[in-house]
Amino acid sequence: MKNIVIGALLLAAMPLMAQEPTPAPAPAPTLEKPGMAPTTEEQKPGVKQKLPAAPAKTNTESGKVVEEIIARVNNEIITRSEYDKALATADEEVRQDCGAKCTPEQLQAALEDRKKNTLRDLIDQSLLAQRGKDMGISVETDVVKQLDQIRIGNKLGSLDELEKAVTSQGLNWEDFKNNIRNHILTQKVVSQEVGSHISIGESDALKYYDEHKAGFVRPEQVALREIIVNTEGKKDAELPDLKKKAETALKRVKDGEDFGEIAKRLSDGSTKDQGGYIGTFKRGELAKQLEDTVFKMKRNELTDVLETKQGYLVMQVLEHYDEGEQSFDKVKNEIMDKLYNQKLEPAAREYLKTLREQSYVVIKPGFAELAGGGNSEIQEVSATPEASKKKKAHKKYILFGKKTSA
Repeated sequence: MKNIVIGALLLAAMPLMAQEPTPAPAPAPTLEKPGMAPTTEEQKPGVKQKLPAAPAKTNTESGKVVEEIIARVNNEIITRSEYDKALATADEEVRQDCGAKCTPEQLQAALEDRKKNTLRDLIDQSLLAQRGKDMGISVETDVVKQLDQIRIGNKLGSLDELEKAVTSQGLNWEDFKNNIRNHILTQKVVSQEVGSHISIGESDALKYYDEHKAGFVRPEQVALREIIVNTEGKKDAELPDLKKKAETALKRVKDGEDFGEIAKRLSDGSTKDQGGYIGTFKRGELAKQLEDTVFKMKRNELTDVLETKQGYLVMQVLEHYDEGEQSFDKVKNEIMDKLYNQKLEPAAREYLKTLREQSYVVIKPGFAELAGGGNSEIQEVSATPEASKKKKAHKKYILFGKKTSA
């Protein structure tokens, strides 16, 4: 069975500092969009999540320990197998992101940088997920939506089929869902605890624009949003109702409702959570028929309902950039997002530092530098015959957190 395309939808073991997406010029999304012209270079996801770590195996008859704890974060542990899997995922992501753009030296430097931060990021994820639970944040509805997007992206008919596809790859279904749950939870924590305290004024954006005007000289481009009603695998008898759904969405936007909100509610596309935003495109990057349509349109104009192989499509030209230097009005949102992210990263790092200071974080000797620091170190202890006997039916580890002086 074809491997599940998870990377384009989930977050990897990396600092979780995402904000709620706002439409702004950015690279096109990785999932194939209806009407896009084929490209020679594979698109790379902007964010990913590591695959669930396989459970450790223990020989319960002999009491032999085959797993190793390298960090403890309050009542949770990070095992060597989880760390190794995160390293492998990080390696793959760096190679994909670099592609042919990096020299061998640049690739090696990027690999070393990701390797250096992998354990730190696993600890950060654990701290943020625990904080989210303490805050009482519920994400179950979001988890279901995310699973459905993965299902649609992999052209599967039901969540049961998705579960079979996941387990066929040797992954645990509950671990798979839990990774998605923690990803969404950590994003919400950062948004509420850090992002909500960051504000960018228009004067800041204007100052940046005046200092970087050369960076806003561009070819003609359009920024697009979509609402798509999926028809793949549907019966002919269902098509009229599906088309009516797309027509209803279009009418609601024309009647004054926000396109992004309608996309979140009615679109079946993987872009629904970002208000249907799919990116900016130059001439030659879209299918000819779609290009001829959208490049004649002005800001905020809408297409009619278009029929594609994937389904019924409604598109909005969020912005039409003329060739040459862009006006401040056209790039203001882009600049404000950029300045927001510049402030978010150090603020989130400070927030995580505070979380660590308030938490019980212990690290195995030899891993402290990779972990970004901890309150103390784990000491290795041997499993005694008595302990093995008592724990015979349970998973045993080579380490058991024993705190030394900080």
